[in-house]
Amino acid sequence: MAVLYFCRHCGYKIGEINEQNVSLERLGFHQLSDSERQEMVTHSENGDIKVKSICEHCEATLNQNPDYHQLKSFIH
Repeated sequence: MAVLYFCRHCGYKIGEINEQNVSLERLGFHQLSDSERQEMVTHSENGDIKVKSICEHCEATLNQNPDYHQLKSFIH
């Protein structure tokens, strides 16, 4: 099982954890609400977990342009 992190805005692969016995609690997923978990975490057919996060570039863009938070997508 791998845990794959992707940017929710641009799709950039942020990182990957390849550990057989990775604890989802150790990764902090237990701290997410049910709605946050449904929005951010998906499971692939092969057992991988895909996590939507934000890359440094998109975070910087949002910090410089706070009105972009209103948009569904600001990457064109």
